[in-house]
Amino acid sequence: MHNGFIRIAAAAPTVKVADVGFNLDGIKSKLMELESSRVELAVFPEMSLTAYTCGDLFHNATLLDAAAKALIDLRDYSKNLNVHFAVGLPVRHAGALYNCAAFIRNGKVDLVSKSYIPNYNEFYERRWWRPLPPGSCETVEICGETFEMSSGRIFRSHGTLVGIEICEDLWVPIPPSCRLAMAGAQIILNLSASDDLIGKYKYLTSLLQQQSARCLCAYAYAGAGWGESSTDLTFDGKAIICENGATLQANRRWDPSDNTSIADVDIQALERDRIHMTTFADCSSTECKGITIEDSSSDSSICITCQNSGSDTLAQTLLRNIDPHPFVPAGSEAIHERCEEIINIQVAALAKRLDAICCHTLTVGISGGLDSTLALLIAVRTFDRLGLDRKGIIGVTMPGFGTTDRTHSNAVDLMSHLGVTSREISIGAAVKQHFKDIGHNPENHDVTYENSQARQRTMLLMDIANQTGGIVLGTGDLSELALGWATYNGDHMSMYGVNAGVPKTLVKYLVNYFASEAPEKSEVRRCLLDIIDTPISPELIPADSDGNIRQKTEDLVGPYELHDFFLYYMLRYGFTPERIYLLARNAFTADEYSDETITHWLSVFMHRFFNQQFKRSCLPDGPKVGSVCLSPRGDWRMPSDASFTLWRQNR
Repeated sequence: MHNGFIRIAAAAPTVKVADVGFNLDGIKSKLMELESSRVELAVFPEMSLTAYTCGDLFHNATLLDAAAKALIDLRDYSKNLNVHFAVGLPVRHAGALYNCAAFIRNGKVDLVSKSYIPNYNEFYERRWWRPLPPGSCETVEICGETFEMSSGRIFRSHGTLVGIEICEDLWVPIPPSCRLAMAGAQIILNLSASDDLIGKYKYLTSLLQQQSARCLCAYAYAGAGWGESSTDLTFDGKAIICENGATLQANRRWDPSDNTSIADVDIQALERDRIHMTTFADCSSTECKGITIEDSSSDSSICITCQNSGSDTLAQTLLRNIDPHPFVPAGSEAIHERCEEIINIQVAALAKRLDAICCHTLTVGISGGLDSTLALLIAVRTFDRLGLDRKGIIGVTMPGFGTTDRTHSNAVDLMSHLGVTSREISIGAAVKQHFKDIGHNPENHDVTYENSQARQRTMLLMDIANQTGGIVLGTGDLSELALGWATYNGDHMSMYGVNAGVPKTLVKYLVNYFASEAPEKSEVRRCLLDIIDTPISPELIPADSDGNIRQKTEDLVGPYELHDFFLYYMLRYGFTPERIYLLARNAFTADEYSDETITHWLSVFMHRFFNQQFKRSCLPDGPKVGSVCLSPRGDWRMPSDASFTLWRQNR
């Protein structure tokens, strides 16, 4: 395991029914391939040494003897391999046959028996196999040597804890993997020989995803494939790796040349989620009885999770997809579905607040930027859902020293075409008077110059809300809250922050969703698309000589796609800056961001995240929409004066 990741594989090589020699050679060949790919843990299908479809040949001594000898051969073969692996074979013991997985590590063999033997529909395994009761452990003799055969044991491999179940075990109401995970197993290996039927694959992948999510584990599944008998059944050869509800890698079915899936599993993320979900440990205390964990001395591999050098981190290329935009789903259909869900959450939340306080009006500042546009669109849909007149939405544009014609025009046009009440109040004269009152030189474009404008706007919005008997709708988003990119008691404050749970990288997709819903040649669509194309800016510094935006937020605090990436892995998984850098380096190409650029903005993020907590400690109410939230009353409770020395050192 390196940097908390372990590389695992599921493999379904071609077999010949009852030809143990051929199958053994195929497994060895695959092991060499996996070894060259630096795989540390692998699983092969059920009965992979004999093939699953041998039928009554399983009662023939010739086949059983060959399988036993092949196991000893593999045991010896494994002594110089780094990869630990599980293969399937029949095992004779005490006058019965057992369907077993042999977990082989550096010359050591442990047997795990199948717990649940199916005897329905096309399966009649009771004809051959006997189940080993959960929690049982037997000593069996194979080729004159003794081995332990168990049901309900956790093994150690490369610094991780591994549980094993076989095919049908997954399909029962309470799979053995549930109890194995409760007892500490981080990875479940499943040796399977499930035949293929119409619709079964989709159901199986859903089952694997759900089981890995329920158990907060990684799940590697290898299903029998090419070469199995087609007398009555067909096997497509499945190699699937899931982690906490997501499929990391899956092979192409029906293609014997694509019979392997390899992925780096994030053990550190799984362990963090188990700690974070306190009910997991509560469940473990009652559900893991009878499960034993192998002594730590049994793991001959070296765990270097906590012994990484910087060069190791920089050099590691991960075999897993690291999405550079973790808040944004991949694919237009998924984005459409996610946008509709988020919008419904925001609308339902705002509707509840308005209904609870018997409020029929609200005030919102409209700048012509993304955040205020989204807030206005949510307000309009909320009023429509409540059957309220859109004129009760009072949109206020407040041009100042940095407002450009482009953003001003978009703000005014959007309010007009949405049918809300539109007001325009220039803040220039009032802010200049304020500068005079406090003795500030208006030529000094410092923080006082900027924040005076933000607070003047907030004061106007609050007073108009009082004047009209309504509330001020906040527009700030999750990314701004993380960075503290808001003026304290200025745009930081409102009566309800409808965008508080939406990261900046997702805001533009939500606005684009509204644009796609508008009539094709409508002014609303035109405005929204132009707003999306407008550089992000607070517009507090005067425009350039050509009237264009001079103050661009991402030039000052850094790219939002990077900050949202940092935010996701900082809050969702509690990762260290070093590990976040590793993930970012795998997510973004060197052409997009250099090592120095990622390091610089990660440092900025950590500094601002800690130093700006005081703003988040007094946030207005607002809805949570995703797994990352910064509400001081909900997901994130952090002292405002916490030191970030450790995070500064861990870079």
